[in-house]
Amino acid sequence: MPSKRNQMVPNEHFHKDWQRYVKTWFNQPARKERRRKARMAKASKISPRPMESLRPVVRCPTNRYNVKSRIGRGFTLEELKAAGLAKKYAQTIGISVDHRRRNKSVESLQYNVQRLKEYQSKLILFPIKANKPRKGDSTPEEIKEATQFVGTVSPVAKSGKRVKAMEVTDDLKKFKAFHSIRQARAVARLWGIRAKKAREAEADDMSKPKK
Repeated sequence: MPSKRNQMVPNEHFHKDWQRYVKTWFNQPARKERRRKARMAKASKISPRPMESLRPVVRCPTNRYNVKSRIGRGFTLEELKAAGLAKKYAQTIGISVDHRRRNKSVESLQYNVQRLKEYQSKLILFPIKANKPRKGDSTPEEIKEATQFVGTVSPVAKSGKRVKAMEVTDDLKKFKAFHSIRQARAVARLWGIRAKKAREAEADDMSKPKK
């Protein structure tokens, strides 16, 4: 099979015992069943803890995709500190931590801190010793009502904002998008040169003797 898009159509002449290099997938249905059983075994083993841990909401990299939000790998140490959580403690209550990630905006920091606080408010903590509950542990009534959560913990909410249709005016019809972009790029590129020329012209006017 050729790769995607406009590529040369392959026309291989097989030799050198090519049957040895053919990959088969006859074990695919059995693998699917094995993964399903492994998930069920894990769920029963860690019950009533949730199947997945809480992860942050991050922006996709590069200019092309940075308008989209998705679930990230783990919370930064700065986010945990702002939420009043220690790194090791956070990992014990189902919060993913990524020490390599950095917060590049105040908005992302505040959003994920709010996410952590919301998670903590809904969390039911079982005491390590039933007869010696610690501060912050849930009450026996809350523990009785606890059920295992299956699925993504606090998924990314899809924004339902719709752009309203607007009337097409004569000014919009006359507007030339490509020309405007080229012009804006030229202004940004030549800004320094033009500013330098303006300064030099001003200096020449100042140095000329007044009549």
